[in-house]
Amino acid sequence: MYPLSIHFLGTGGGRFTMITQRRRTAGIRLVHGDTHVHVDPGPGAVVFSNWARLSPQKLDGLVVTHCHPDHYTDAEVLVEAMTHGTKDKRGVLAAPDSVLHGNDDYAPSISTYHQGLVGSIERLTPGHCFNVDGIRFEAVKAIHTDSETVGFIAETPDAGVIGYTSDTAYFPEIGELYREVRLLMVCTMWPRDNPLKYHLCTDDAKMLLEGASPGCAVLTHFGMKMLNADPEKEAAYLEEVTGVPTVAARDGMEIVMGETIEVKGPRKSDKPRFIEA
Repeated sequence: MYPLSIHFLGTGGGRFTMITQRRRTAGIRLVHGDTHVHVDPGPGAVVFSNWARLSPQKLDGLVVTHCHPDHYTDAEVLVEAMTHGTKDKRGVLAAPDSVLHGNDDYAPSISTYHQGLVGSIERLTPGHCFNVDGIRFEAVKAIHTDSETVGFIAETPDAGVIGYTSDTAYFPEIGELYREVRLLMVCTMWPRDNPLKYHLCTDDAKMLLEGASPGCAVLTHFGMKMLNADPEKEAAYLEEVTGVPTVAARDGMEIVMGETIEVKGPRKSDKPRFIEA
């Protein structure tokens, strides 16, 4: 029996947060036993993986949810790490067609050469399921400027089901797609009273949490307006109005999903929060 650890190597999103690195854009590492999966490796993913002592060479899977640079720029480097310097044809690369082959708006963001290095490729469309050594993933509909963007839900036998919205607009059925997951990671770009087309703001996140009723929620992928407003204040507001325990992710934060959900801050002095969910 293994807990699922979720490492927030970066909690920033959008052009200006990415450019300034006010918050890192390194993505998220999922660790279940010996299985390591990196989600949305934007700028800094390889640097902060090593900084966190989560060697990229331990990777078994790489998930890129869409073809925007704050989600894909370090993907090729991580492919080379996952394949042990291109020596071993191994690992799963999961991404939509926009990332793998390009479309009318985007060129491919991972080269044909690098795609040829991995053990298998999963082409992500809503409803597509695949496994990475005991972690089961299902791609979920999203609505974003890259029309092929997906979110996902992931499940392990020990930790239950988690969800990740990626970048998306709010739409009426989104709550049902993530209904009653144990933990939902919500990419929340902007704060209350600041709608942003093709993204979620705090008001959208409120409707999502009311519809999904997850065990707990984690806000991440913050734009500059959200950082100026203070993500922790927005998380506290959402917890108060929805009743869903809600955390604002911080760079270097870890969540351990065992019998309870333990939220561990990036500093040793940070007091952990335990959530019964």
